[in-house]
Amino acid sequence: MNKKVFAFDLDGTLTEHRTWITDENMAVLQQLKDRGIRVVMAGAGQARRIFKQLREFPVDAIIGNYGLQYAIYRDNLADIEIVRDLTLPCDRESVEKRVTFLREEHGYTEFAGDNVEFHPSGCVTFPILGTKADISDKLKFDPDRKKRRAFYDEVVNLFPEYTVFVGGSSSFDMAPNPYNKYHALDVFCKEEGYDHGELTYFGDDYGQGGNDEAVFQSDFDFVKVDKYTDLPKIVEEYLKTIE
Repeated sequence: MNKKVFAFDLDGTLTEHRTWITDENMAVLQQLKDRGIRVVMAGAGQARRIFKQLREFPVDAIIGNYGLQYAIYRDNLADIEIVRDLTLPCDRESVEKRVTFLREEHGYTEFAGDNVEFHPSGCVTFPILGTKADISDKLKFDPDRKKRRAFYDEVVNLFPEYTVFVGGSSSFDMAPNPYNKYHALDVFCKEEGYDHGELTYFGDDYGQGGNDEAVFQSDFDFVKVDKYTDLPKIVEEYLKTIE
């Protein structure tokens, strides 16, 4: 078998959004490690949050913030060690002005909380309903993403220094170029000495503006996970095709 690394998205692939990994899917990760396959997480959030959401399962590595952060699991610590944690500059005034323009252009001028959420890494979130919107309002705002995809290209063109994602249930997430999951996995392979053909990625968010889209459209082997509860069967079937 020429596959040496299985990389996973978290929310929607291994578990529901912001919930702990299930016993069944944690067992899948353990079975892969027992077979000698390296298990790596490639996430949009911070490595520490991903590790907690995995119930501190000892994955080999966690790539956080689209590659701006990198953590390795240390057996002697029974914990992850963050070995890279980049912070990139952000022109907050300019971002605020452009987000305000989009709100006025598309009628989203009423919102709860802040206009923009700025992250320590340099990533940015445009929360259409505001940073303090009620969770129930967020969930029902744009479940099929049609509202945001209707002007996704406009956001992309207005923020050329970022990779723009249709994030969560009611926002656009932006990572400074060139950071996205493809870039993160490409750097991982170069640093760890793997060819792209030795890594397989499992993800659910591969449509337009999805944070897995860049990997889906690349030369990496991509396995679709449309329901996280189907992951054990999906991995089982995929293993049959490569053995």
